[in-house]
Amino acid sequence: MAATISSYPSLLPSTTDWRLSWRSEFVCDEPTIIPYPRAPLSALLRRAARHHPAHPACTLYGKALSYGELDEQARRLASSLKRLGAKPGQHVGLLLPNIPEYLAAMQAVWLTGATVLQLSPLMVAEEIGQWIEATNCRIVVTLDLLAPAVADSFERGPLEHVVLTSLARRMAMWQSLLYRLERVRRNGYLLMPYDSRRHRFDSLLAEEPLSEAVEVDPAESVAVLAPTGGTTASPKAVMLTHRNLLANAMQLRAWLGGDDATQSALAVLPFFHSYGLSVSMLSMWASCGTMHLYPRFETRAVLSLMETARPSLVPAVPAMLAAMNKQMAGKPRDFSFVRAVISGASALAREVRAEFERTGIQQLVEGYGLTEASPVTHTNPPGAGNRPGTIGKPLPDTEARLVDPDTGRELGTGEVGELLVRGPQVMKGYFNNPMATDEVLRDGWLHTGDMASRDADGYYTIVDRKRDIIKTSGFLVYPAEVEEVLRGHPDIAEVAVIGVPDRERGEMVKALVVPRSGQQVNPAELDQYCKVHLGKHKRPRSIEVVTELPRNFLGKVLRRKLREPGA
Repeated sequence: MAATISSYPSLLPSTTDWRLSWRSEFVCDEPTIIPYPRAPLSALLRRAARHHPAHPACTLYGKALSYGELDEQARRLASSLKRLGAKPGQHVGLLLPNIPEYLAAMQAVWLTGATVLQLSPLMVAEEIGQWIEATNCRIVVTLDLLAPAVADSFERGPLEHVVLTSLARRMAMWQSLLYRLERVRRNGYLLMPYDSRRHRFDSLLAEEPLSEAVEVDPAESVAVLAPTGGTTASPKAVMLTHRNLLANAMQLRAWLGGDDATQSALAVLPFFHSYGLSVSMLSMWASCGTMHLYPRFETRAVLSLMETARPSLVPAVPAMLAAMNKQMAGKPRDFSFVRAVISGASALAREVRAEFERTGIQQLVEGYGLTEASPVTHTNPPGAGNRPGTIGKPLPDTEARLVDPDTGRELGTGEVGELLVRGPQVMKGYFNNPMATDEVLRDGWLHTGDMASRDADGYYTIVDRKRDIIKTSGFLVYPAEVEEVLRGHPDIAEVAVIGVPDRERGEMVKALVVPRSGQQVNPAELDQYCKVHLGKHKRPRSIEVVTELPRNFLGKVLRRKLREPGA
């Protein structure tokens, strides 16, 4: 069993060799390239707070929170969460945008030994309730405007405690007024109610003893439970251990390079998405860097934030870059301070890349990952080694191979096969789903379901998909899930959902529906139906009414036919 934070050797001053620094502070596993501390994830923030207590951990709306302050908030909150029942084996849900409270809450949960259940504001209340029930989640930390999404679980169980925070006090006066009016519209009250089960976030930070970390086994204890569709079919929850996420943070730290406290990142990608969690948050904690937070992507505001905050790293998805291109058209900006813009989560169109590079940022690198791998497995190096159109090479200590999906035969240079990866960042498995786990994890190799090729220099390129997963604006959408919802509509007999190319989103969700005999389907009415039953990113952007769907002799819908031009 791993030692507690308090029993680690005293942290030594930073050295110019970060590898020596990490080795001197923690007991490390023997690495092939970089050291991985045998420590819980909470060790990242604790180390940053001890070495750089006054350095900004994050900023929001121009106000900074130091590592020392963030560490103290998290330790106080952890004491309160323990009192409310958080402990190893329990799940604590986080339903928040990218705000400082998210950082404190996540660290606090890890200090209690409990597991973070990532809940997305894009989910509808029905979806959130299903995950709370499936995981027996007893505590949720959420934003006041999002609280209605957990109301049913709070009344019926198993949810016992809700911790509420607000953005109102962080905003300018006129924005704060509009925010409070929106709270009245959504929740029905101007001032948030508090009682023995509903708690004010700030109140839980007051007059509490500072908590130390509960002992966990980093290799086995699950740090994050991430709802996802997985690499195969219907929604699942990926179990990422402390070891998985810490390893990916260290791999990204090695990729970033540089000394401690010299990095900063634009943190607009949501932390409830594994991409934002690891690349924007955990990599910054590992390098004692600063996150410049923004609760949601708004093109003009984010570009202004970049100009004032001057981040060295800009994690993005193609949809963000396309939106930036539109805003910057004919209005050149000086982004010379950016070391790298990393594009991931979906394929980057050549024209979007070319247009973005005309803004003056030449260090646009593409990478690859999936939630099941914490998520990053490949990325291009910034600089001369960057090869546009490829996902780059595997991260340190990450193995990759290509196999024939039918025979399992290993393939060579230039051949196209299913991409398999193996490394310390690969998940423990799917929550309560051993069959799905065994399907994608075999002998330690994660079968990604993506088809790829490798060139003679070891650069990988994603070519196609083994399955029909749709990637839209960086999020995964699983056709079977959307189809199941649409089939619940009384006027629909059959439905097929596909992804179609979209310049801004990468792909757009399209539904082709066959009406029941004697019925007519109104696309506008169906769109309203989807708003009730599907998260925003899952809703079809295009709905087409057809008389029949193409099928093979076994009755299976031929999605390939539906994607063909003119279909």
